[in-house]
Amino acid sequence: MTFEPVIGLEIHIQLKTKTKMFCACSAHETGVSPNTNVCPICLGNPGVLPVVNEAAVRYGVLLGLALNCEIADYSKFDRKNYFYPDLPKAYQISQFDLPIAKNGFLELDVPGGAREHIHIGITRAHLEEDAAKSFHMAGGTSTLVDFNRGGTPLIEVVTEPDFGSSREAKVFLQELRLIARYLGISDADMEKGHLRCDANISMREFDKDGNLVGLRFNPKTEIKNMNSFRHVEKALEYEIDRQTRLWEAGTPPLTSTTRGWNEAKGVTEEQRSKEESADYRYFPEPDIPPLALKQIADEMRSKLPELPAARRIRFQEEYGFKTMDARALCDDPALADFVEKVFSELDSWMRALPEMDGLDENGIDLERKKLARLVAGWLLSKLAGLLAENSIDVRVMKITPENFAEFITLIATRKLNATAGLKVLSVMIQDGNDPTRIMEDGGLGQVDDAGKLAEIVSRVVEEYPAEVARYRAGEEQLLKYLIGMVMKASEGTADPALAKNLLIVKLRG
Repeated sequence: MTFEPVIGLEIHIQLKTKTKMFCACSAHETGVSPNTNVCPICLGNPGVLPVVNEAAVRYGVLLGLALNCEIADYSKFDRKNYFYPDLPKAYQISQFDLPIAKNGFLELDVPGGAREHIHIGITRAHLEEDAAKSFHMAGGTSTLVDFNRGGTPLIEVVTEPDFGSSREAKVFLQELRLIARYLGISDADMEKGHLRCDANISMREFDKDGNLVGLRFNPKTEIKNMNSFRHVEKALEYEIDRQTRLWEAGTPPLTSTTRGWNEAKGVTEEQRSKEESADYRYFPEPDIPPLALKQIADEMRSKLPELPAARRIRFQEEYGFKTMDARALCDDPALADFVEKVFSELDSWMRALPEMDGLDENGIDLERKKLARLVAGWLLSKLAGLLAENSIDVRVMKITPENFAEFITLIATRKLNATAGLKVLSVMIQDGNDPTRIMEDGGLGQVDDAGKLAEIVSRVVEEYPAEVARYRAGEEQLLKYLIGMVMKASEGTADPALAKNLLIVKLRG
């Protein structure tokens, strides 16, 4: 017998609106004292009337469209009744039977996964208000509640149970975060609580011939308290192992339960039996009229931007990036925008090239592919490293797309080699100056004058007689060492290929 996990996700995304879902209180003002951004509406005082935040509705519709959902012509809000200290009204205003979006899907690649391409169904996406934030004091003596977060707009995305592994769930969450950022509706930072995920998991049994034994869906376990992608992956892996052992022992879970993820112990811990929809006693919110969404959906459809998956494909087809480079560049919308502007600047230089190397099997210009490799290498490795060292974000760095494009042309035309290029880039980060000027002022241009380089080569041969003798005795690997000494003597400005040729001639003379 074999056992296969069945996983579905419930994801809450905090929407980046200026005000809360049903009142005019600030939704995301940070650094304020607890219980400052509150009013009678979000505190649930008697007699108040909630008013729907139109921006939140538009954001919700936009995400529904991005997830290929059907947008409802009419939707409504409902009261979800339960008592907990972080819910002052003793009910949450949510959506039950008429969500704003349903029946969608998201397709994505899972590099290295058992299934490299997956289709995940989206059951529904609905709007609701967030609860307040509880702070449990050390020793369990008391719990404090800050209502600043209470009433913040959320959109909950519920998937079909289409995930077959923890890795697939993690990749989906990362893609959903990226979509939210591309749409500009949320920062979707999981560590800050902008994106929160609960996972539902059960197991099903197959015989040795691969035939399903018993029910397709068994009682599920909901896992809570996961505040990072790593936690989601680890918690699901633990639960898959735990439930598999229960099935192998002949004691599979018989009821649906809720468990919390304990990161310190690396285990899930049972909390309670899982509530069903009837337990919440949903009924229509009497103070909010139904929403007419058709006109909003038509308007937002025209505002739907290029999404991450489409942009990755275009980066490969239009610019010639490798698959993994395109993925890395498009994982940050700001970085991808920077790349677009760099290539816009490089286009005129490309058109001025006297000769092209032709097209590859996919019809992509080979010269453009070489340029894409240069851009990706310097952006993702060298520039990213310098930005991290200096704690600078690409959104605020001093290097402009125009200057970076000029820098790339200096590298591509061999006016700068890699060593000197890194020095130039380091200066560019600090002052944002023109790379050609930095190169000339610092004497960092590549030395390709054979006479000048021959002098450096002769000096290196004289200064390292032992290594020269060993090379001439047959230790040919020492050539790399001697080339390195030439590069050092020239302060990284020597043309490596020319230096190698001159060294070989000198050593064999």
